[in-house]
Amino acid sequence: MSLTVIYIHGFNSSAQSLKAQQLSAYYNEHQLSLSGYELLIPSIDFSPKLAIDALSQLIEQYSDSPVLLIGSSLGGYYSIYLAQKYENCVAVLINPAVYPYLLLAQMLGEQQNLYTGEKYQLTTEHITQLQALDVAQIKDPKRLLLLSQKGDETLDYGEAVAKLAGVEQRVSEAGNHSYENFSAVIPQLFEFAEQHFLLGSIVNE
Repeated sequence: MSLTVIYIHGFNSSAQSLKAQQLSAYYNEHQLSLSGYELLIPSIDFSPKLAIDALSQLIEQYSDSPVLLIGSSLGGYYSIYLAQKYENCVAVLINPAVYPYLLLAQMLGEQQNLYTGEKYQLTTEHITQLQALDVAQIKDPKRLLLLSQKGDETLDYGEAVAKLAGVEQRVSEAGNHSYENFSAVIPQLFEFAEQHFLLGSIVNE
C-alpha cells in the first residue's frame, strides 16, 4: 500500500502555513510513513508557470504511485488542473479559488508573502499564466472532492459550487477562508483517496 500526498498552499502562503502544519502533525501522529504514505509540502513559487512546472515535475517522479493532492485556495486551482492532467492523481480542494485570474487582476503590483516576507511584483503576465491553467470542463469529476465553507471571507464559495457542479461537495456553514477546524476533516482527505484507489483504510487504525 502506498500513497503520495502533496499539499499545495495558496496565494502568498507557504509550506509553514497552519493547515500544512496541522496536516504534518496528523501524518506524524498516526505514523502514516509506516503504512507507505509519503507527505510532501513544497513551497510554491509566486509565478503560476514556475509553480505548475515544479508541481508537474514532482508528480511525474511518482508516476507509478497513487497521488493525493490537497490544494488550498490558489492551490486548489492548481490541483484541479493537475488532477485532470495526471491519471494517477486525485485532489481534495479546500476553499478553492476557481477564477483566481479575476481576483488577482485587481491586485497587480507589489506583493509580500505572509510567511517568508518575500516581496515581488504581481504582473499581467502572471494573470495570463493563470488563465492558461483554467479547466473549462471537468472530464473526470470522481477524482475531485470539494470542501468549502460558506463563511469564506476571501472567495465566494458559490463560485466553486457552481464550477464544480459534478464533483462530490461537502459544504459547511460559517467557517472562514483558512477553513475553520481543518484538523477535524483531515481523516476525510485520506478516506477519499483510499476509497478511490481501493487502498485499505488506515485513518482509524
